[in-house]
Amino acid sequence: MRKPNSRAVAAQIIAKWMDDESFPDRQMADVKDDRAFVTELVYGIVRRKQTLEYIVQKFVNRRPETFVLATLYVGIYQLCFMDNVEEYAAIHETVEVAKSSRHKDALRVGGMINAVLRNVQEEKEAILKNLARQPDEIRLSHPEQLMHRWTKQYGESDTRKLCEWNNLPAETIIRVETERVTRANFMKELELAGIDAQPHPFQCAETFLTLPRGVAVPSVPGYKEGWFTVQDPATSVSVDLLDPQPGESVLDSCAAPGGKTAMIAGRMEGQGELVAMDVHDDRLDTLADTMKRTGWDFVKIVKGDASKGFPTAGKKFDAVLVDAPCLNTGVLRRRVDARWRVTRDRIETLKKTQWQILTAMSKCVKPGGRIVYSTCSLEPEENEELVRRWAREHSEFRLAKAKRLFPPKSGTDGAYAALLVRK
Repeated sequence: MRKPNSRAVAAQIIAKWMDDESFPDRQMADVKDDRAFVTELVYGIVRRKQTLEYIVQKFVNRRPETFVLATLYVGIYQLCFMDNVEEYAAIHETVEVAKSSRHKDALRVGGMINAVLRNVQEEKEAILKNLARQPDEIRLSHPEQLMHRWTKQYGESDTRKLCEWNNLPAETIIRVETERVTRANFMKELELAGIDAQPHPFQCAETFLTLPRGVAVPSVPGYKEGWFTVQDPATSVSVDLLDPQPGESVLDSCAAPGGKTAMIAGRMEGQGELVAMDVHDDRLDTLADTMKRTGWDFVKIVKGDASKGFPTAGKKFDAVLVDAPCLNTGVLRRRVDARWRVTRDRIETLKKTQWQILTAMSKCVKPGGRIVYSTCSLEPEENEELVRRWAREHSEFRLAKAKRLFPPKSGTDGAYAALLVRK
């Protein structure tokens, strides 16, 4: 069977995303052939959408239909932003995407795409020079409204650094399960496998390693044995504040995919009661797989909607982690399409959900116990403002400590976590 044209696969994913906002990462789950190349193309195009729109309008009078536009993006992105692709191959293979498609006028469309891409090839240097003079929202491909929000909060310089950070391909970072394998033995196995993993510079108690690009996670030694989980060092902040201890009763209320649950289990040394809860069946399956692989069989997995409270009425815990749904503006490197989904209405909807979850889960905390509220958002409405307002209205809790990570400075994903202690 002939392998599918990788550029055609990328164009189809981009076209579907533009048509109905289908999450690119979920579509990528079905890609098997040339996965690394297709991932780089798809995620790069989604990140650079606003830049690519600017380039296309210089060469095309009217906006083409979605499939044609997606194919143009595939070609232009390779020519302007991928140094590891031969220009001839980029043009020829992208034109073939159109010619071999089911489009009713495939040959004409292929000819148009060929002409545009050859013009871009000839004028590439001028295009990039001109692009460097454009406003930040075009040059750095971020929504103007979002950049304005960040500029008010962080200033122009840090906002630019943040946007530049968001446009870099995300690294794959793993956390060593030191209850399963010593760091020294794990590093020795990586060396034997020819994997040059580097310690992550973020200072924390856990052991985080950055994998070289192109290494498939299931091929890393110890994957089946549960020696590690894939997670950014930023995830340690909320668990550090929660400070779970052996013998305690702990609830991870929005637990999937399970990285933080596994980290909590390690801190508890497998002793006590650890409940991991999530509401969606597919995410519960992922959570169960993570617990099985990492060997934490004392973890109890339950289905429940955190905004409606714990399924067992009256159940109390020493510590509760609320990793709330959010705008994901701290992880735009990984959630490549999230920057295009930030709206005022969405912020307001999320704030209500976050408030409901925090309120419902606080009722599960024992007197003297604690709850940690965390997000991977950089927006104060979801973080500091919400927590301060919630603490004012719930006087039985006091805000003990909070921490925020800003990606260009921390070298990690963005994160916010606040520790609230029940009096």
